[in-house]
Amino acid sequence: MTTTELEAPSETSRAKRLKARTHAAHERLDSRVMAADPFGSKERYAQFAVVQHAFHRDIDALYDNAVLDRLLPDLAGRRRLPQIAEDLNDLGTALPSYDAAPAFKAGMIADVPTALGWLYVAEGSNLGAAFLLKEAIKLGLGETFGARHLAGAPEGRGLHWRTFTAALDAVSLTDAEESRVVAGAEAAFARVQALVEAHLPVVAGKPQAPSA
Repeated sequence: MTTTELEAPSETSRAKRLKARTHAAHERLDSRVMAADPFGSKERYAQFAVVQHAFHRDIDALYDNAVLDRLLPDLAGRRRLPQIAEDLNDLGTALPSYDAAPAFKAGMIADVPTALGWLYVAEGSNLGAAFLLKEAIKLGLGETFGARHLAGAPEGRGLHWRTFTAALDAVSLTDAEESRVVAGAEAAFARVQALVEAHLPVVAGKPQAPSA
């Protein structure tokens, strides 16, 4: 089987298996972000946006990948790096400079299963961004200023997510490729965790508990 073949989703879908396998990493990241109080001020939110920019820079090349484009609906429309750059400009924060290349470089032949794992994390974060947008609005930000990248899809976050997971579940993969999807998702969570540690210091007295 190849990654371009399609099959009916199994009883336990790939998306649900990924959620189970990455649950601990997700909870750990949510806890750490909450402890940084990213919506405590516009300055702290700007640092949160820097984290978002770095992560989405890592995966930006995937949205131009022809193989992924055939597998996933509206792939180009799911790209968020340009909106994050606009948000940083609104906040008066310079775009970060980077010493290292992104995780996926433009023009490179990406391993599709690994890329699917990274994109699963990116799409999941967009699904959960409704709560974050509400917090950004309290800072005077919104979908047209400062928090564009947190906006939901025109068809709604739920449908946008279900369309993605249906396509993800339908990709036919070998056992070895399945393992690389999981490894990709775990690597994506680890990358965001490292970025949070680097850019969002813990606020004294803030509890480290999951936001969900």
